[in-house]
Amino acid sequence: MKLYSFILVLICSNFLVAQNDRHYVSDVWVSDQGDGTYKNPILYADYSDPDVVRVGDDYYMTASSFNATPGLPILHSKDMVNWKLINHALPIQVPVEIFNIPQHGNGVWAPSIRYHNNEFYIYWGDPDFGMYMVKTKDPSSVWDDPILVMEGKGLIDPSPLWDDNGNAYLVHAYAGSRAGVKSLLTVNKMNPEGTKVIDKGIHVFDGHDNHDTVEGSKFYKRNGYYYIFAPAGGVATGWQLILRSKNIYGPYEEKVVLEQGTTNINGPHQGAWVDTPNGDSWFYHFQDVDAYGRVVHLQPMTWKNDWPVMGKDLDGNGIGEPVLSHKKPNVGKTYPIETPADTDNFKGFNIGLQWQWNANPNVLWHAKLPGNDYLRLFSIKVPENSKNLWMVPNLLLQKFPAPNFTASTKITLHPEEAQKGKTAGLVIMGMDYTTLSISHDENGFFIKQTEAINAIEGGEEKTNASERLKSNSAFLKVEVTAPDAMCQFSYSEDGKKFKTIGKPFKAQPGKWIGAKVGLFSISTQETKRDGYTDVDYFKISK
Repeated sequence: MKLYSFILVLICSNFLVAQNDRHYVSDVWVSDQGDGTYKNPILYADYSDPDVVRVGDDYYMTASSFNATPGLPILHSKDMVNWKLINHALPIQVPVEIFNIPQHGNGVWAPSIRYHNNEFYIYWGDPDFGMYMVKTKDPSSVWDDPILVMEGKGLIDPSPLWDDNGNAYLVHAYAGSRAGVKSLLTVNKMNPEGTKVIDKGIHVFDGHDNHDTVEGSKFYKRNGYYYIFAPAGGVATGWQLILRSKNIYGPYEEKVVLEQGTTNINGPHQGAWVDTPNGDSWFYHFQDVDAYGRVVHLQPMTWKNDWPVMGKDLDGNGIGEPVLSHKKPNVGKTYPIETPADTDNFKGFNIGLQWQWNANPNVLWHAKLPGNDYLRLFSIKVPENSKNLWMVPNLLLQKFPAPNFTASTKITLHPEEAQKGKTAGLVIMGMDYTTLSISHDENGFFIKQTEAINAIEGGEEKTNASERLKSNSAFLKVEVTAPDAMCQFSYSEDGKKFKTIGKPFKAQPGKWIGAKVGLFSISTQETKRDGYTDVDYFKISK
């Protein structure tokens, strides 16, 4: 067995049997209103660039994961509204040696999930290496090793199409930051297996004149037309463009079918056309909400003159606008309310699927032993010359789950050495970040609230407040409030009476992602690699 396969199976085993409840329901965001309707976003979390495929009565979603590992989240739904995170298709990122170091903003961009010949395929673009593919017969199990379908710099947003005659094609876009050109879509031919591009490709659309930054391409075929669904105009300010042609290489007609218009849902684009078993059409897209990331919306969709019509045309200009609520899709049955898990009580054999590391994980970073109802995070040395946590790989993070929420935990620091240098606690991570942590010195244990402004450029972490603790254990809490994602920390030594510490902090997005909340346990370079932190629980609540 190849080394990658061995590592993949090992890491998958740590995530596939996570302790998610059968029908977990979040305390802070539920889309299903329980009366046959839903509210948008259906996922108030950073599942950016979502793509969805239906297979029978089951729906599967994946999304961009960038540098976070495991990558390529796999979510499952029976009714298109209630979703459960069931797996990750990419346990470690390749090239492995590159992604062992945090690669903020790099990695998995805009994946496309498809079902062909009884197998699930996911294609994605890595802007520095090319376009990859993974596949499996069971999306909840182990996926095959990644295959580099087309090597090249700046190749992004691939989407496959297997034509009626068996020919296979791939449409994709370009990252201007690497390729030097953007706003261009190209169709390449693949081998029938979909494992390799076999030609140099033909440009089929140039958006420079009217649709700058056209990207995020998705390939479909319907009623003899080839369709390319492609967002344009930029992440936060764009619109949904549809291209169609009777010939796969064009020329393509164009039509804008979804825009912000009079709504407050900016950048409504880039997602997936999905139909129900009875033939109804729906469209998933994202909305950029700054520190909260790119959250997922679901829009009703119909067809008129072989053009899709998305949302509702509220201003009468012939272009749809996104709706905030709607009747749920008719899938023939009613299913229980369910959301992706956010709270983790660490009672199972593994940590929850909602957790991702800041780089490819190391088995020495944590332990979840059978019979122990807590998570142990080891005190890992930070990289040399680190001024802050930005390039620390062993941050254990999850997405912001709602506009308003509280994250709380109880941690106990075991430095195992008299000398100072071990720190562990809560972090709100982004290009600026803030922490609440327990540390120690020659006088004992203390709690401190810190922040690092412009961490992405090496801004030093500074302490805003520090107070002595009676022991090595404390209850930590951060409250996040909309609309500006303001964060306020507090702590308690008995779990009952909490005291505010430090100053409010405005959460900031990361590089192409929303802010994240999570845990860390580190050691300075000068101290021995001993020590650990026990985390009793991590709770997300109102």
